Amino acid sequence: MTNSPDTTLSARETFNIDCDWDIPAFSQKTEHVPEIDPSYVFDRDTTMAILAGFIHNRRVMVQGFHGTGKSTHIEQVAARLNWPCLRVNLDSHVSRMDLIGKDGIAIQDGKQITVFREGILPWALQNPCALVFDEYDAGRPDVMFVIQRILESDGKLTLLDQTRVITPHPAFRLFATTNTVGLGDTTGLYHGTQQINQGQMDRWNIVASLNYLPAEQEMAIVLANAPDFSDEQGKETVRKMVQVAALTREGFMAGDLSTVMSPRTVISWAENTTIFGGNIAHAFMLSFANKCDELETAILNEYYQRCFGKEL
Repeated sequence: MTNSPDTTLSARETFNIDCDWDIPAFSQKTEHVPEIDPSYVFDRDTTMAILAGFIHNRRVMVQGFHGTGKSTHIEQVAARLNWPCLRVNLDSHVSRMDLIGKDGIAIQDGKQITVFREGILPWALQNPCALVFDEYDAGRPDVMFVIQRILESDGKLTLLDQTRVITPHPAFRLFATTNTVGLGDTTGLYHGTQQINQGQMDRWNIVASLNYLPAEQEMAIVLANAPDFSDEQGKETVRKMVQVAALTREGFMAGDLSTVMSPRTVISWAENTTIFGGNIAHAFMLSFANKCDELETAILNEYYQRCFGKEL
């Protein structure tokens, strides 16, 4: 495996988008390259933002509601470029030592000695790797300031404990996904998210917004993941499921619902319908309705009735 991209790919041919860019890529696949999902549908604007990150070494943040495929979008781009990609979920338990590294005990010449074990950040910086920080706005403040060091254009990381400065590999790339664009939780949907230091937000070169796909594209994704609905009757059922999902999103935007139905939920609904013998209404309850407030049952029943012509 070469340490640098050794070939180029056409954006138009590789991602089926209206774009004439040539993207640097690797000719060989390694263990850290994600698997390709052949059914994945690429959003043009988001894909171009991510590709700009790979081509020009820009720091790219992808923002959007849950279930829109933000992290998967980055992974699927990397998969087609054979670019090694690692995801780190910045939950509240990820500490500074997890990223930077810590001292550990090792046996050498029959004796116990203390050695420094690098964390994921120094390792990724020194290798051809796309590092994705998932749930970026849920990270702890001490962790965020560690990341801030590598957001600069040179991106050097100083290991104070080791009196060492790490210069990023030329093929190192940095991405993040977030629900709130660093403004904190204003909707009540994303408990645990934090406001991000605006000085740090300013260091992200590109911020892309990934919204829900058009109905036809969402149908294609659901059908690709639920092959039991491939006949005409099944396609009509999936079309109605996507219509229900669209209504829940409109209801959420209007403040009528506290929970929004993501494409991931629609796929679960289709899969659960198969599991429970084709009972669409029961699968809807198990996949989505039971996650909602009891006071919203009437609204969900109305949405279901408008699309399927019968009550839950």
